[in-house]
Amino acid sequence: MTEVIGPKRTWNEGVVCKGPTLPPLRTATRTDSDSWDAAYSREIRNHDEDADDEGTVWFSESGAEEAILEQLDALEEQGMLRRALNASSGQKPSTFLDLGTGNGHLLFSLCEEDEEGKCWNGEMFGIDYSAISVQLARRIASTKAADSVRFDKWDLLSEPPGAWLRDGFDVVLDKGTFDAISLMPHSGSLRHPCDVYREKVVPLIVPGGLFVITSCNWTKDELLDWLTPQDGELQYYSEAKYPTFTFGGHTGQSIVTVVLRKGRP
Repeated sequence: MTEVIGPKRTWNEGVVCKGPTLPPLRTATRTDSDSWDAAYSREIRNHDEDADDEGTVWFSESGAEEAILEQLDALEEQGMLRRALNASSGQKPSTFLDLGTGNGHLLFSLCEEDEEGKCWNGEMFGIDYSAISVQLARRIASTKAADSVRFDKWDLLSEPPGAWLRDGFDVVLDKGTFDAISLMPHSGSLRHPCDVYREKVVPLIVPGGLFVITSCNWTKDELLDWLTPQDGELQYYSEAKYPTFTFGGHTGQSIVTVVLRKGRP
């Protein structure tokens, strides 16, 4: 089994998880809203001073966004996704929802043309439980040709989806949000936040749609244990390839991106 090697479930100690600098002992967990708001407020100030400064890109040192884009390209080649309107069939471009969008960088990357001049043209929506994060993403969007991208505040764990959900999305993205939720304090008498997360995420995906999740805290097998129970609707489909290294006699990698598919009704 290929493992994610490195300090896990302790972001203050982990060198593989790169995000906003937070105060010591206040880890980057989902419940630490004051620290998240402070980090995004700082990034708004930096962006106001320098429009090219768009803030932290999570997992950038691991090339996560590049790996995610490569996975999406492969899924398009397999006929699973559509970049643009299919004139012959009338099928619309694939739609995307980004959970814990932060500064929206992943969605903006989808809108940018690649070396072949291709980009994703479907409707995109980024949500975050930090209202200041949404402010930052909207400010950055106003400087780009990103008319198909919208952002809104939403607390995934405690609020019902807004009108933006409609019939669901073809692709739901998560780059680090499950990691943060999995570190939330948990009382044994209550449902684990990861179980609540799975229950909330599944309805966001259309039947036959895809869930693309990136983590530096969990191995592929651990993610599948959390997200693909035997009686669940999500099934493993594929995974991204990352550089591997050997440590203590084990070969592994510092990050994992897994693609899950929601079963058809």
